[in-house]
Order: sequence, then structure tokens, then C-alpha cells
Amino acid sequence: MILASVSPWTLPFSVLAALAYVLPALAPQRLSDQPARRLLWLAWGLHAGSLLLLLMGPVRFGFAPALSVTSWLVVTAYMIETQFFPKLKARWAVGSLGAITVVLAWVFPGTPLTPQASAWLPLHWALGLSAYGMFAAAVVHAWLMTRTEHDIRLAQEGAGGLPLLTLERLTFRFVTAGFVLLTATLIAGALFGEALYGQSHGPWRWDHKRVFAVLSWLTFATLLVGRSQWGWRGRRAVRVLYMGAGLLLLSYAGSRFVLEVLIGRAG
Repeated sequence: MILASVSPWTLPFSVLAALAYVLPALAPQRLSDQPARRLLWLAWGLHAGSLLLLLMGPVRFGFAPALSVTSWLVVTAYMIETQFFPKLKARWAVGSLGAITVVLAWVFPGTPLTPQASAWLPLHWALGLSAYGMFAAAVVHAWLMTRTEHDIRLAQEGAGGLPLLTLERLTFRFVTAGFVLLTATLIAGALFGEALYGQSHGPWRWDHKRVFAVLSWLTFATLLVGRSQWGWRGRRAVRVLYMGAGLLLLSYAGSRFVLEVLIGRAG
């Protein structure tokens, strides 16, 4: 149910976070790096506050909070990266992503956690959402890599602000980290699914979420093997990355979106 039993503090946190994200995203030329970075840090903190408010009272979760946590992790990775690569230009992408998802999480806060679920379930979710975050960061870097390659072909300055090979290395570092986390998530679900989700769940159930998760794992495994063994790079690697990310998005956020919004079911 939309906006049911949500803390009244969630609205101001969400609105302020969205504004702090939008300003550096929509006015990149008018804001110098230092004010833009401060605004993004402010947005990052307010975003974290809005997510913590979802844990107050009955713990709620759904497709929009999952996307919100994912974008918060992407912003975290970006802010850390800019300490090492100050010329990285992804302000528009991360600001827009953060603003959209923080508002979505306020409008669609999800459903309360069932009392039958294990206390270890949040840890399982943390692994899965961390994988989401790493792959989302990889997608942002792959998009920057594609734009930079296009600009180089036109003899223009790269849109990403970094050399093409550096963007490529960063992209695959995020892919590797996401693959490790996704593997851990699937193993935990296979071994402890019944304990995590309750007796009615069973140790492993081939529902839409798990089918798409396994398909995404196979896609990312193929990508990493292809890069290691056959030197996949450029457009081929980016297409496979987008395919895996799309399948992973469908696995939890997509299935929950259908249940919560299109069908209107809580479970």
C-alpha cells in the first residue's frame, strides 16, 4: 500500500535530498567542483536519513527502497572515487539517479517485514543490495566509457573526464565486486532460504526472482570469462553488462514492482 504508516519525517528528508541531488545534476556548468561535491555529500546524508526512517516502527521494504539503497551505494562509490579521480564526470548521472529513487522510495515505501522472517534476513538483503549497487556503478561507468569512446571518435574531449582505459578498469572492478556479492547472495539463499524466509518458503524455490537472479549470474560469469579468456571489451562487453544488469533488476525490483504497483499485492 502506498504511503502507509510511513514516518512523517520521511517527506522532508526525501524532498531535501532530492533537491540537493538535482542542483549539481542540472546545473553542472554553474557550480564549481567544491560546491557541487558539498551538495552531493549533503544529499548523500539526507538520503541515508530517509532510508533509516524506513526502519523505524515496522521495518518496510520493497522495489523502490531497493532502488533507493542501490542509488545511495552508487553515490557512495562516486564520492569515494572522486577523491582519487577528481576529473571523473558523472555528476549528472548520479544526481539524477539519486533524486529519482529517493522520491520513489517515499511514494512507494514497500510492505512491512513479515514476523516469520529470520533476523538474518536484513544481512541477506544487504548482500543482494550491495551487489545491486556494484553493478549499478558498473553500468554508470560503462555508459561513461561509451560516451567517451564516441567523443574520441569525433576528436572531442571525453565526456567521462578520465582516460578510456581507466574507465574500463573501473567498470570491471565494479563488475567483479558485484559478481562476488551476487554469488554470496545466491549461496546464502540456496543454503538458508527456509531459515531466512520461513518454513513455508522452503530451502529453494524457482520463482521469478530466483530465475532472473541465476540468469544474471550466468550472464556476468560469461562476461568475466569472456574478458579473461577472449579479451572482450568495448561495445560487446558493455552490451553483455547491460543485459546482466537488466536481468538482475528484474529479479527483485522488477518482481516487487509488479506485485506492489501493477497487481497491488503486499506479499
